[in-house]
Amino acid sequence: MLSPPVNLHILDQHVVMDNGLVNVTLSSPQGMVTAIQYNGIDNLLEPNRETSRGYWDIVWGNPEHLGGTYDLLEGTRFSVVMEDENQLELSFTRTWDFTLDGDIVPLNIDKRFIMLRGSPGFYSYGILEHLDGWPDVNIYQGRIVFKLEERLFQYMAVSDERQRIMPTKEDRVNGQVLDYPEAVLLTNPSNPFLRGEVDDKYQYACDDKDNRVHGWICSDPPVGFWMITPSDEFRTGGPVKQDLTSHVGPTTLSSLGKRKGKKRRVQRKSNTHYAGESLAIKLRSGEPWKKVFGPVFVYLNSASPDEDVQTLWEDAKEQMLTETQSWPYDFPLSEDFPRADQRGTVSGRLLVRDRYINEALMTANSAFVGLASPGDTGSWQRENKVDFRFHLSATRLEHQLTCVRDGNYNLYAWVPSIIGDYKYEALINIIPGRHIRLGALVYDPPREGPTVWEIGIPDRRAAEFYVPYPNPALMNQLYVNLSDRYRQYGLWDRYSDVYPDEDLAYTVGISNYEMDWFFAQVNRNVGNKTYIPTTWRIIFDLDDVSETGNYVLRLAIASAHEAELQVRVNEADVTTPPHFTTGFIGKDNAIARHGIHGLYWLYAMEISGSQLVTRSNTIYLTQSRGKSPFKGIMYDYIRLEGPPETK
Repeated sequence: MLSPPVNLHILDQHVVMDNGLVNVTLSSPQGMVTAIQYNGIDNLLEPNRETSRGYWDIVWGNPEHLGGTYDLLEGTRFSVVMEDENQLELSFTRTWDFTLDGDIVPLNIDKRFIMLRGSPGFYSYGILEHLDGWPDVNIYQGRIVFKLEERLFQYMAVSDERQRIMPTKEDRVNGQVLDYPEAVLLTNPSNPFLRGEVDDKYQYACDDKDNRVHGWICSDPPVGFWMITPSDEFRTGGPVKQDLTSHVGPTTLSSLGKRKGKKRRVQRKSNTHYAGESLAIKLRSGEPWKKVFGPVFVYLNSASPDEDVQTLWEDAKEQMLTETQSWPYDFPLSEDFPRADQRGTVSGRLLVRDRYINEALMTANSAFVGLASPGDTGSWQRENKVDFRFHLSATRLEHQLTCVRDGNYNLYAWVPSIIGDYKYEALINIIPGRHIRLGALVYDPPREGPTVWEIGIPDRRAAEFYVPYPNPALMNQLYVNLSDRYRQYGLWDRYSDVYPDEDLAYTVGISNYEMDWFFAQVNRNVGNKTYIPTTWRIIFDLDDVSETGNYVLRLAIASAHEAELQVRVNEADVTTPPHFTTGFIGKDNAIARHGIHGLYWLYAMEISGSQLVTRSNTIYLTQSRGKSPFKGIMYDYIRLEGPPETK
């Protein structure tokens, strides 16, 4: 009640939202954030073109042509949705029609900005709409971005462990570009402490389930600028989809993609990071579609000069918890954003049945359980057109999905330490205000017989395997003592250092996968930028072979990029036809982007007992596509099962 009221000032080419704590200027009718005034600082944003300070953007393309077109989603009409002393909501819209040129995405655009009384920040959400009969379009990226004043913001925080003083844009310009433009060796940075380090924005990516708050800190005066994304429901690809956070610029974003500049042709890089083009939103002429992205919250905080600036990060985390617990918000006024009383709830209990692990049913502890579009088992990780709702359970007996938008869904799940994906076959129809109780659901994971041997942990990541130390000349000091050492640059070339003469050989019962299984099966660097395929061997003894029985080799893959995995049993000649091949798989590029996982792939290969021998056997795993350091596979888990046991 003591906070000043919210005010709107309408100027010739701008509008200003002001609540006494923060002052936000937007271009009108374009809807670009051109200035943010806070704590005595006239503008927290960088002093460049107004269109490149705070903006929404997408990269889209005609399905028949390579590449994409960059669109800043500039509005052509401004309107006030709500204005009173407690809340402002502004709308910047653009309506598409067939007379517009080919650089304008065929979508209706509605960008909304909200300011609340007493709140040190503002909210933004976007509504995209494709009408029936409009042209075919692929959407490769979408995001909201803020470029901050570099002289003020030099300290970046992504998590409790990942925060540091960052290089400048000029440091990158003066550095040495490495294997791709995003990775630069800092040869003469303005901060000597950073000399000899690698800066690469992919080093600061993270899973969406962990991507709730990140941003920058200004030390003088102590001010924090934070992007808070309170929900995953509008993001593509599920809770373990990886994406960008903050990086050199200084830039902070809520990411469904990336890139900068005015409308132009660009390479297809987007929210398809760590997944490939299967996550592009593909809309066709007879397909009406509408989706709300956000709201996200731009949160500003400050501290007194004698306080530790780290308190700004701690305060931002507390605000993030407040925002996530408030989801879905009750103040956005678009009818396309349903409030809590317009949503439904689903609850049930997921159990796991695998008699080769436990004769009794097992509670699915730490399971990921979610609702997504009806599809095949595991299709949730490629979800892109509709909202979904995922829940990470702890050790509770009941899994509950609250505040689910109305519609028809399948229920999907996966359980760390258990191979494969679960799908509840019946459609679930969510009705506003309705609570659906499913009772006990039982997941029977893929299994034919007892475990003969296994390598790794079935958690959809390759983090448990051997991650080498980076080349000392290509390090990021932040990750020297952190567990996620896989975020260091250039680890793909360390394979040839660890295995200079022969490819990896793993002996079951003797080798230790934490030390003896390289985290990625990459190509071998033989010099002169030449890379050749590699063949790994799994050597194992069998005391007794069932010649008439069938064995099963299960291969769970955590990541694949332009790869082909060929499997041979007791056959070393890679020129002979393989017993099994995945064919060409993957476009997630997680090896280059320090991701430790991309999309999940699961294969089963039947091996006749006649192919095996008593005592020593060898399975040969060949990643057959060479030429590039980034073509390869990360394994999640490998298991050999014996013939089924009869009770």
